[in-house]
Amino acid sequence: MRNRFIEAFEAKQLEGKNIPEFRPGDTVRVAVEIKEGDKKRIQNFEGVVIAIKGTGAGKTFTVRKIGANGIGVERIFPVYSESIAGIEVVRKGKVRRAKLYYLRNKTGKQARIKERRD
Repeated sequence: MRNRFIEAFEAKQLEGKNIPEFRPGDTVRVAVEIKEGDKKRIQNFEGVVIAIKGTGAGKTFTVRKIGANGIGVERIFPVYSESIAGIEVVRKGKVRRAKLYYLRNKTGKQARIKERRD
């Protein structure tokens, strides 16, 4: 049972945002707006969506990529954050799980995800 005022406030925050549909296993490119002093720039973070949590304004998704020297880097993004300039689905993955935490233990060819055709 949620307060109707909170629901109305969240609905107002969610409108006007065009977020593409993506699922765990998809490879996405998230354009993040970074503020350095008084300057702004956009930096892309591309990786596999390993989890989606929450609903409404509190919805988040976790993206994992392999950085320099084979080190895995994960970032959690709020879907409706002001710092996200855009989300682009690069590749659709075919997986049978909602949470892909097992990818943390896989390296190289083991960590590949098949492409979904639809």
